[in-house]
Amino acid sequence: MATLADMTTVLVVDDEPMVRDVVSRYLERDGHRVVTAENGEAARGLIESEAPSLVLLDVMLPGRTDGLELCRWIRSTSDLPVILLTARVEETDRIVGLELGADDYVTKPFSPRELATRVRTVLRRARPSRPPIERVSVGPLEIDAAKREAHRDGALLSLTAKEFDLLWFLASNPNRVFSRDQLMARVWGYSAALDTGTVTVHVRRLREKLEDDASKPQLLETVWGAGYRLRA
Repeated sequence: MATLADMTTVLVVDDEPMVRDVVSRYLERDGHRVVTAENGEAARGLIESEAPSLVLLDVMLPGRTDGLELCRWIRSTSDLPVILLTARVEETDRIVGLELGADDYVTKPFSPRELATRVRTVLRRARPSRPPIERVSVGPLEIDAAKREAHRDGALLSLTAKEFDLLWFLASNPNRVFSRDQLMARVWGYSAALDTGTVTVHVRRLREKLEDDASKPQLLETVWGAGYRLRA
């Protein structure tokens, strides 16, 4: 049986008591320790005191700090994985959340079982096992998987955990084209049936850090109608 020290702590932030209760029960069944908050102010305090490994965050929170503002604060201070929960279905709302650095975006109503699966996937990707090959060089890029560092022309790149995962995967397969669906499956670990905007946003953010001119990419290329590749 897992001890308290072995458990991963997940913070569930939602103003609906029923959502907090149902999600908590499914996550606890998966072996996680769960703490909950009903607003952004309480969530900030729990992030600082409980050091969770992942945050499930409702976008529409009452009070001074809504979910997007809290996500912005989290991402400004750490790479703590965030999965956004929302009743909003417009693509622009999903893109805003992903632009802020969220790792995933789930619309309500959702299946608690699927949500628990996504939590496992994001946690696993946030702590990837060391790959057999630990260093890759592609053009001006030097990527060290053991240190989880990437340099361009000797300068250290500031990458989020998921940006590094995407770059490492593409750099490990230089010149090979991958579709958005393939990248969702190989990097994020699940089907892209709900949304491929995640890939688009991460590619755009990665280009801003890799390219001299992100509008005219020379390294991370789009192959129209096919997907993306990292040119060696």
